[in-house]
Amino acid sequence: MSKVAAKQRRQWRVRKVLKKAAEKNERPRLTVHRSANHIYAQVINDATGATLAAASTVDTDLKKKLKSTSNKDAAQVVGKLVAERAKQAGVEKVAFDRGSYMYHGRVKALAEAAREAGLSF
Repeated sequence: MSKVAAKQRRQWRVRKVLKKAAEKNERPRLTVHRSANHIYAQVINDATGATLAAASTVDTDLKKKLKSTSNKDAAQVVGKLVAERAKQAGVEKVAFDRGSYMYHGRVKALAEAAREAGLSF
């Protein structure tokens, strides 16, 4: 199996799981995107397709405070910030969407920081 085929299968599997979860859940989704240099998180209402809250290491406020934008400490700060912004938007419960990323390292750090800041999932 080629790398492209493996990547497509992973993407299809993730989308299938997300589609089923969206049908069952009335909750917005806390989605995470991780790149080599940054981490992004946003709370999305799938019913309307609107982003309710977002935070990332690209934000100029955070960039100045952080030594590095690609470590667990940065992910924790982003998790805490997205949880605060979601609570301001009136969201308390979310469904966590890690995409095709393993629940490990920066993704786990972001999720745990969001839980500590008051989001439940």
